[in-house]
Amino acid sequence: MNKSSQTESDTTKLNPGDQGEPGTPGVGENVCPECKGKGRIGVTSCPTCGGTGKIIEGIGGA
Repeated sequence: MNKSSQTESDTTKLNPGDQGEPGTPGVGENVCPECKGKGRIGVTSCPTCGGTGKIIEGIGGA
């Protein structure tokens, strides 16, 4: 196995508000509830979404 090759999941950076990796069945993108999609709280980057304004969360419900 070539050590320099990485899969997408090896390089995907999850933010604290993410509940799973993008593309995982049962999760989807949503607006960050902390910054309301702005990516910032005041003058600092939102700690929940990492400044993206989006989180990955579980969808559906039971």
